[in-house]
Amino acid sequence: MTLTMGIPALLFPAISLTMLAYNARYLAIAALIRQLHQEYLHTPSKNIVLQIQNLRKRLWLIRNMQAIAIISFLTSVITMFLLYIEQQSTAHLVFAISLVALMLSLLFSFIEIQISTKALSIKLDRIEEKH
Repeated sequence: MTLTMGIPALLFPAISLTMLAYNARYLAIAALIRQLHQEYLHTPSKNIVLQIQNLRKRLWLIRNMQAIAIISFLTSVITMFLLYIEQQSTAHLVFAISLVALMLSLLFSFIEIQISTKALSIKLDRIEEKH
């Protein structure tokens, strides 16, 4: 396969958009943690502690999603540089790393969404039980 500058450049908008989405998730979770912390200070409860544990897992996933996406972005840039200096075989290897990193980042994103959805489902179940 011939690797040209345009191929790794195609990843730029995809990686940038995923990083924006990851950042939005991070900010939402950070706000929720701050809110839960305040609630816990006023009324400590086991439910809040369980929610914090869930958010800790999600925060870990988001941090790693972002780090791996950055690695993917960086290796895409390195690929373009290697193509520029005509190092085709090394460029192929680095581009493969970039694709694998992007796939890992998306896999972590999928897992984080599953955890988030499960937490919301539990909340909805509790609301339905009360009615």
